[in-house]
Amino acid sequence: MSKKIVVAIDGPAGAGKSTVARRLAQRLGFLYIDTGAMYRAVALWALRNGTDFDDVHRLEQLACAAQVSLENGGRRVLLNGEDVSSAIRTQEISDGASKVSTVAGVRRALVEKQRQMAAEQSVVMEGRDIGTIVFPNADIKVYLDASVAVRAERRLKELFSRGIETTREEVEKEIRERDERDRTRAASPLMQAPDAVYLDSSGLSIEEVEEAILKLIRERTANGKEFSR
Repeated sequence: MSKKIVVAIDGPAGAGKSTVARRLAQRLGFLYIDTGAMYRAVALWALRNGTDFDDVHRLEQLACAAQVSLENGGRRVLLNGEDVSSAIRTQEISDGASKVSTVAGVRRALVEKQRQMAAEQSVVMEGRDIGTIVFPNADIKVYLDASVAVRAERRLKELFSRGIETTREEVEKEIRERDERDRTRAASPLMQAPDAVYLDSSGLSIEEVEEAILKLIRERTANGKEFSR
């Protein structure tokens, strides 16, 4: 059997991980695994059944029991057979996912599910701990970053496009708080893997980021030959 390839993209919120990971997966014919969507799905389930985000035992139970599947290039997210693609994209669920992701038991449960997905075919995964915890032996590791100002601008445009009114100051405050939570949490904190390539996307277009990572993938795998899918 041909070796499966794992591309791990880590970085803070708003760095462009999801967009570039989805584009890379589509271009390479790999499976795109949106790890953030998986945490959002658990947060949604917890919110729906009244589970407090401080109830770590119950949150772990939900994460273990959750049947999460990703379809249509990661755009369609199913939770226990229900399409929750839109339901998990609210600000409330985003805040909940950030809290849920700090629970060690939840992370253990979802990491196991992520590894099961990646055992079946070559994948592109993005998140906060893919290259350090989920796949420490990934073939390609990228730490995608951007300044707080740039990330806030991107988030602001996204919110405005969805009809959500806010201010740049509020968005920057939320991003800084999210960064602090991600970097200081006890379970799998956000950090750059020692062997990850650092890429600052602040002054780059999404196409330029995509090409830079594609070049890295081609240099490190198969010498440009056909990838295992």
